[in-house]
Amino acid sequence: MNRELLKDKKRIVVKIGSSTITHEATNNLNLIKMEKLVRVLADLSNQGKEVVVVSSGAVAVGRQAVGMKKRPTEVKEKQACAAVGQAKLMMVYQKLFSEYNQLTAQVLMTKYTMINDISRQNARATFEELLAMGVIPIVNENDTVSTDEVKIGDNDTLSAIVSALIGADLLILMSDIDGLYTDDPYKNPDAEFIDYVERITPKLESMGKDSASDVGTGGMATKISAAKIATDSGADMVIANGEDIRNISRIMQGEQIGTLFKAHKDEAFKLMDYLKTEQYSD
Repeated sequence: MNRELLKDKKRIVVKIGSSTITHEATNNLNLIKMEKLVRVLADLSNQGKEVVVVSSGAVAVGRQAVGMKKRPTEVKEKQACAAVGQAKLMMVYQKLFSEYNQLTAQVLMTKYTMINDISRQNARATFEELLAMGVIPIVNENDTVSTDEVKIGDNDTLSAIVSALIGADLLILMSDIDGLYTDDPYKNPDAEFIDYVERITPKLESMGKDSASDVGTGGMATKISAAKIATDSGADMVIANGEDIRNISRIMQGEQIGTLFKAHKDEAFKLMDYLKTEQYSD
């Protein structure tokens, strides 16, 4: 696929992993990277692009704020950290975006938002209205109130679901890895980089490995799963390294960054078919 075509994408969902916006040693927010991120996203909006952000980091930020040294494992711990961290995270986002006169909105979702027909339609309508107003919605799972979110709670999948919900043209997953490899590059130095995926095959799915990151929840398996949802719904998807925030701009300029999964819109695609699988059912 000609990457130059990415320049013409209008509606873009950008997923930001915890490891992209926090310091590994402390779990504190990396304000320098967040400032760069906000500048890039605000500039996309200035270009007339419609931008939605799915941001991880709430649990990691909350964990640091309450002085929890180890990654929380119990539901109540995760929910408490999310409650503290989500407020702090949005405060920083709003402060930074305001410097560029860019309005943002917080959107917290659960699986029930998507499973219930009325709630799903209302969510879609809300996104449409926000984007028409030039607002950048910042989306996260509502970990504080939904115990089921712990079971399905990775923002790779959430970002793909949001992409399908709003009919996005492109999904960008900013992660702690350059893209898709034939094996885990952290463990196998001979792992080969894959820059383009025409179709997601069973062999490709078997390449999914857990991430080496300590703060995120989604490994490569969740990214491939997200790619299946995004590409079936008609969105191209790129996995790129969030270590350099400028990769977002480079992707939008058609540069050879990350792994590109080609969209192949399935006319029979129904988001509910994905949501009714065992992973998302009650």
